[in-house]
Amino acid sequence: MKIAVLGHGTVGSGVAEILLDKKSSVSSSAGKEIELGAVLDIKKFDNLSYSDKFVSDFSKILDDPEIEIIAEAMGGIEPAFTYAKSALERGKNFVTSNKELVAEKGAKLLSIARAHNVNFLFEASVGGGIPLIRTLYSSLNAAGISEIAGILNGTTNYILTKMFRFGTDYESALSDAQNLGYAERDPSADVLGWDACRKISILSSLVWGKTLRPDEIPTEGIVNITSDDVSLAESCGFSIKLLARAKQLSDGKIFAKVSPALVKNDSPLSTVNDVFNAVLVRADTTGDVLLYGKGAGKLPTASAVVSDIIECAKTENNIKNLFWEDGAQSSASERDSVSERYFIRTSFDASSIIKDTETIGTNAYITSPITESELSVLKEKISEHGSLLSNIPLFE
Repeated sequence: MKIAVLGHGTVGSGVAEILLDKKSSVSSSAGKEIELGAVLDIKKFDNLSYSDKFVSDFSKILDDPEIEIIAEAMGGIEPAFTYAKSALERGKNFVTSNKELVAEKGAKLLSIARAHNVNFLFEASVGGGIPLIRTLYSSLNAAGISEIAGILNGTTNYILTKMFRFGTDYESALSDAQNLGYAERDPSADVLGWDACRKISILSSLVWGKTLRPDEIPTEGIVNITSDDVSLAESCGFSIKLLARAKQLSDGKIFAKVSPALVKNDSPLSTVNDVFNAVLVRADTTGDVLLYGKGAGKLPTASAVVSDIIECAKTENNIKNLFWEDGAQSSASERDSVSERYFIRTSFDASSIIKDTETIGTNAYITSPITESELSVLKEKISEHGSLLSNIPLFE
């Protein structure tokens, strides 16, 4: 069985290397011989042992009857969506690490795969090397999942870890992450929360069966977290994590958000540091389940892609329980269905304004549970007297 890899960047080259270097073990796991058949890239790589596998025209892959599985690691929606759609319609399995593609076009591609009795798999799109997607649709699909909360971005988790462990300010921690290759030169997708937003979009869609698009999820990054926030949180027994959350409410609507959150030190999520990821799954029958591991990196992500290749090779028919509808998820857009406590820090003594509150430091408070509408009213009152320096929800 021949495999084509689309893109020869960090992940794509890792996939090719595993298919070649671990050919015997991959083939054994798949139950049939797995062979690298082609690599699509506009660049030439003349010094590789598999340089003869490179092509620049996707039609050569699409028209090759011996290529039965295509692995995409290019990123972006186009041309990845066009390639995926064409491949599935030709009866070829398609696997991807492309979170943007899955978040925006997953339902459509899953539908096409089902219609042609092949598979569209995307284990590597969320959580890197953590076997998260397969666990959700195969092991926990009958558990009655009510909530997902995850540290889904290794870059921001590394930055926050530096701020807590060493008292590093945000800008210095970001610079360090860039020097180590954990953060891109333009880190916007990570530090503004967009990457985590796409990932919780995928998880929510998978768990509750309808598309929850990234633009429907309120998203805030870590750029406003200060050393003062870190010190106060630490003194009260909390850490600060960028959490991506989704929760099914009693009326069936989904409450989702991405934001920094205060996490109690006795929570398993508080111990997830550096570039590691973790997802806490809350379910009726199993209770809390924590899935933990390296969420990014060349080989962990490439390994997840290869695991999907093996799954496709072993599976003769479409996996029916890996599916969600293209209709819009019923989201709690009014934001008043959930009450949360908030860590509030102000430029003045606001104890007379913030009712039913716990003072935790100079001009720093933890509110009683309030809705986002009530939080908006509180912000307006605070702005009449001074400045609101921080407002971070507590994860409980």
